[in-house]
Amino acid sequence: MSDDPKPNRFTVSLDLTSRAQKERSQKQAMASFTEPESPLPEATPRTLPVKVKAALKAAGWKDLMPVQAKSIPYILAGRDLIVQSRTGSGKTGAFTLPLFELIDYDKKAPQALILTPTRELAKQIYEEFERMRQGPKGADQLQGVLVYGGVKYGPQTKALKEGAQVLIGTPGRILDLLERRTFTLDALKVLVLDEADEMLSMGFYPAMQQLRRYLPKQRQSYMFSATMPPRVRSLASQFLNQPGFLSLSVGQESVEAISYRYYVVDGMDKDRALARLIELENPDSAIVFANMKRDVEYLTKFLQNYGYDAAEISGDLAQKDREKVMDRIRQGKLRFLVATDVAARGIDISDLSHVFMYDVPQDPEYFIHRSGRTARAGKSGTAIILVTRNDETQLQRIAARYDIMLEKKPLPAQEEVEARVSERMTEVLEELMRERSNLQKERLRRFLPLVHDLAAEEPELLAMLVDILYHERLHAPEPTPVDQQPASAPERIKKEGRRDGGGRGRGRSRKPRRKED
Repeated sequence: MSDDPKPNRFTVSLDLTSRAQKERSQKQAMASFTEPESPLPEATPRTLPVKVKAALKAAGWKDLMPVQAKSIPYILAGRDLIVQSRTGSGKTGAFTLPLFELIDYDKKAPQALILTPTRELAKQIYEEFERMRQGPKGADQLQGVLVYGGVKYGPQTKALKEGAQVLIGTPGRILDLLERRTFTLDALKVLVLDEADEMLSMGFYPAMQQLRRYLPKQRQSYMFSATMPPRVRSLASQFLNQPGFLSLSVGQESVEAISYRYYVVDGMDKDRALARLIELENPDSAIVFANMKRDVEYLTKFLQNYGYDAAEISGDLAQKDREKVMDRIRQGKLRFLVATDVAARGIDISDLSHVFMYDVPQDPEYFIHRSGRTARAGKSGTAIILVTRNDETQLQRIAARYDIMLEKKPLPAQEEVEARVSERMTEVLEELMRERSNLQKERLRRFLPLVHDLAAEEPELLAMLVDILYHERLHAPEPTPVDQQPASAPERIKKEGRRDGGGRGRGRSRKPRRKED
């Protein structure tokens, strides 16, 4: 029995309850769009250049999607462009197809740079490019390379030295290799910022500013995203030259795009399964829903003890305390909110990327209420549900009732989670190394013999240090003012660096949590 009172009935959004109505609204949105000044006619497969047409066919597409038909003419004409179009509308093809016409196949140097916020998105774009590359005559001379952190430098360095023409990756590792002078962007023709709202967010903006120093002034530049907040458009002038604005999602910024996944787990292992999925997904912020107040209390303590930044709200929480918790998560100072359904009523957080359902809600309409906390303001979101064998049938009934597409997935193996965490931590270490001064790098060499010995004889000691740094950098709660607490290990290192002439003088007590880079 739930500790919370019986909930009121919620009005269920038509967009969520009827896929047919959602599709109709999307088609209506496509009929209304914004174009740049001096608009160009739409492209069709017949009007495409020969190489682009061959790439289209190799991708398995018989026709162009609206965003492709609208934007490709501007890209082929060399006009900088900001493109706003919904997730899943075909943006990747819009900026990859023209590359087969714009790139000089014989020139062995980076000519196209596609920047994304995550390695997963970079991989998707690379796979799309590789499919297209099978079509155009002579495109076997084209080479693409994935460049992102957390993996060995060797294959990336080899491909760059061999003259890869298309670079697809995340800012951190690309900046790292540029600073190492592994390659240059002197021959760059095309720059693409995919998911531009994320690329110019707080987490990535400092790296983007550093990377801008390596970009040639003469180039074509494009920004693609499902949302284009005013701040992002205002920053466009730093990377684009008098760009036009093309929007194919007028009036559709609020359409939800939620991915639903569920995992069947043993009831006694749900807490560990939740932690494993959080490690794998690495959400910027999330709500964890539970049916009963006692589960909320338990999960909050469990997550805190595991090292996560978590707080709870339940029906018993005083309004003043509730507001404090809500202010923390809205300001980005709290990462995980654990809540009952009644306590979460009225929550409106625009940047919530994930919703975790620790169990299937007792009232079916609460399923919609829970999942509707994510995918706000045109952004995509993920709803993850943990179910026992006994609850799976109930979940399927809810999905059928609201016409929701559920994806059943096996719980990731511990080895998969460990590999993902290792990649993430390697990125953190690489970033810290980039911030070291020459003097600091000289100083750390005295510990290399010790590190080699520990790695061979007592690896647990090194693992302990890495785990501490991992949680300080990626999971720790927002620190109290610096004058009220001792500095963390990374902060002490930075302060020492400033005293001995090293470091970059960043005065913040803790950098904003970076996205996967």
